[in-house]
Amino acid sequence: MKIMVAGAGSVGIAIAEDLVSKGFEVVVMEHDPAVVEKLSSSTTLKFVSGDACEVASLQAAGVGQVEVVVAATGDDEDNLVISLLAKQEFAVPRVIARVNNSKNQWLFNESWGVDVSVSTPQQLTALVEEAVSVGSIVRLLQFEHGSASLAEVTLAPSSPAIGNALDEIDFPEDCTVVALVRDGRLHTPVPETVLSEGDEVVLLVSQTAEEQVNMLLCGRPS
Repeated sequence: MKIMVAGAGSVGIAIAEDLVSKGFEVVVMEHDPAVVEKLSSSTTLKFVSGDACEVASLQAAGVGQVEVVVAATGDDEDNLVISLLAKQEFAVPRVIARVNNSKNQWLFNESWGVDVSVSTPQQLTALVEEAVSVGSIVRLLQFEHGSASLAEVTLAPSSPAIGNALDEIDFPEDCTVVALVRDGRLHTPVPETVLSEGDEVVLLVSQTAEEQVNMLLCGRPS
């Protein structure tokens, strides 16, 4: 599989090196020739000089032959432009974009050519929330441009779900319990699993079902 990473900053280089170590064919595109020259002497990665925000540069770099483009620059505006060009001008099957400022997350959707967006600040915030929140839904990862999430709920003593088996709880169709953490151990849930105080319930849930799930597991709407 051929992959292009746009942006030779620390994030882009780390992604490229990790992908190469897993056997993928990767080229890194960087607009600053001095950066390319410097990095070429210290790594075995393949580089191409050019502005990934320009159609001509992307074409010269061979973006039309790659299966995945990763827009990994430190500028959200650049990452959106790169994503849009990769998808609309070159029909790249999979476009993944880095979100530097979580306030811009809402822009990174299919209208800008983004298939998957990754926001490190948002993920760190979710991890902090997961560590300190009890009795409320915490979104760990978002899918389908925010319409679905991998979420976690730590059951508080007041949870109406405590003492009930999973098959006794009327979960909506667009919600699936995928894991259960109890006493520091990961368990695979089955319909007969009875929930207890302090259980960490991990779910795949749609945005529209979150309020109902909050009522079922937390006893209040989101």
